[in-house]
Amino acid sequence: MKILCILPLLLFTVAIIACSGQKRDAISSGGNVKPTPPQDKGWTFEPTPVWRDEFDTDGLPDARKWGYDLGGSGWGNHELEDYTSSISNAYVKDGLLHITARKEASNGRDYTSARLVTAHKGDWLYGRFEIKAKLPAGTGSWPAIWMLPTDWAYGSWPKSGEIDIMEQVGYDPNNIHISAHCEKYYFKTNTQQTATKVIPTAITGFHLYRLDWTPTALRGYIDDELVLTVQNEGAGYTVWPFDKRFHLLLNLAIGGDWGGAQGVDDPIFPVTMEVDYVRVYKMTDK
Repeated sequence: MKILCILPLLLFTVAIIACSGQKRDAISSGGNVKPTPPQDKGWTFEPTPVWRDEFDTDGLPDARKWGYDLGGSGWGNHELEDYTSSISNAYVKDGLLHITARKEASNGRDYTSARLVTAHKGDWLYGRFEIKAKLPAGTGSWPAIWMLPTDWAYGSWPKSGEIDIMEQVGYDPNNIHISAHCEKYYFKTNTQQTATKVIPTAITGFHLYRLDWTPTALRGYIDDELVLTVQNEGAGYTVWPFDKRFHLLLNLAIGGDWGGAQGVDDPIFPVTMEVDYVRVYKMTDK
């Protein structure tokens, strides 16, 4: 009986010693637990788009698929345009979406342009995104094909993330940028996760800009060539806010901190980004 009574006490003592050792190990290592990235399950994408716009009907962009960000607030980058919903700034003709910036006064600004968004009309968590586009030429232009969070679940920018499928500035027209921003990695601290590729015909021909987004990575492609991979480190939203739904944006900014770094050349106007199609493919869960 004495042995039976002592045995639980011995087991309890051993457990305390083990826990104390683990605590000392945690303290000696700064209390940090090494992040565990999620397992890549080899996700694929369905062959047929779940959402698409082929821009086959002339006139205003399809209101069932596109809305507008409006105004001339500078948009956090000291941009010079007033974004409108006018057909002179965004229209479909001959199978192409035209986003056109013009030199004209509007709401206290000297330029107009358009910023189309799919928010609450097309919102996705993971998927393949394909946009075929021809980029504008001219110093001062700043076109972008990108994504923002629809619900801002982790807070204001950059906490909830941003995905730049394509960015270009007119004074460096053939250098195409793909980037991702989050609380830990973003451009204002020069820590953004980014890559560039030179496309000599970016302003004279159409090219395919693509994002493959899965739980483990963002992968950016140009003409099906991998340019950027951003891995999920498994360390929470500060490095991976890309586990919430996002929507697409297509816009042509004028000037701004980056686009206007070498001024704006007024003889370029009107200047246009042309989009052949936008296609979104659902990720196949495994």
